[in-house]
Amino acid sequence: MSEFATQLIAWQRQHGRHDLPWQVQDPYRIWLSEIMLQQTQVSTVIPYYQRFLATFPSLSTLALASEEEVLALWSGLGYYARGRNLHRAAQQILTQHQGEFPQQYDAILALPGIGRSTAAAICALAFHERRAILDGNVKRILARYCGIAGEPNLPSTEAQLWQHAEALLPQQDIATYTQAVMDFGATLCTRNRPQCESCPLAGTCFAKRNQQVAALPTPRRRPALPQRQTFFLLFLHQGEILLQQNPSKGLWGGLWLPPQTDDLEAFLTENRLGTGAALAPLQHTFTHFRLHIQPILFKYHPGALPGTWRPLSSALHSAIPTPLRQLLLRLPKEVTMPTA
Repeated sequence: MSEFATQLIAWQRQHGRHDLPWQVQDPYRIWLSEIMLQQTQVSTVIPYYQRFLATFPSLSTLALASEEEVLALWSGLGYYARGRNLHRAAQQILTQHQGEFPQQYDAILALPGIGRSTAAAICALAFHERRAILDGNVKRILARYCGIAGEPNLPSTEAQLWQHAEALLPQQDIATYTQAVMDFGATLCTRNRPQCESCPLAGTCFAKRNQQVAALPTPRRRPALPQRQTFFLLFLHQGEILLQQNPSKGLWGGLWLPPQTDDLEAFLTENRLGTGAALAPLQHTFTHFRLHIQPILFKYHPGALPGTWRPLSSALHSAIPTPLRQLLLRLPKEVTMPTA
């Protein structure tokens, strides 16, 4: 076993995380956690994970649910394609694998929303199969320990990182090792202020020995985020709001939102609507752009636009995106209270 793996396994047993709710021998729960943890921190995921399991305690209950029920519980967690793919994968497992989570790597990799590293993590943690993972934490650890320069997400750099990830795998204790590299990157070898003085790998780490901890991994070049604008048209009446469901594909796919437009003047003219009252704007940052949202409050127009009227209390528990939830929570009471 490599010194790298030996040290990490020993560190995990003494200092790693052992009380996470998905640290069980249940592939369904491990799979759910791996999907939720993609680009999302543990502290954010835990309450969503617990609520999700309380509603969908088994793979079959998830598969038999509606997409809207799934997205309602996912609402606020972001990257909603993960929730849609999770639901699709559960349905696929129900029909193609008799409801039993597959144990073969290729079968897991074939499920919607699962890539090479996620499939490997499930195999290692649930089935103790010797597979390498390469999430963001592991990329950072290996870039520093092995001295691999280059932006981690570039194909050439990523290929090097995969080679080292596989070469450093231990022959045994694979589940412990896999949890170790996850925990090590999340708590010790962090992006900012890594705790090198407490690191069991400091003596053999390339970055530490060559004073390149701050330089590795090579920072990604981030161009300025494009700016976009949209208008949320808020139609409120007697404590209810008019909502429309987005198509399943695309931005906020399958979620409920108020009528939207990028061209307010043309929209008002086309739908014969009067001028509304502008509320305080808000913004929401996606991976590839920043969206500026201008809410406009309108008087009640029965039948002016298609959609579904929902009580505000119900809307807040529906499959809505984070900025709409923030907007509804901050509406003045005199606007949201039912009128005679």
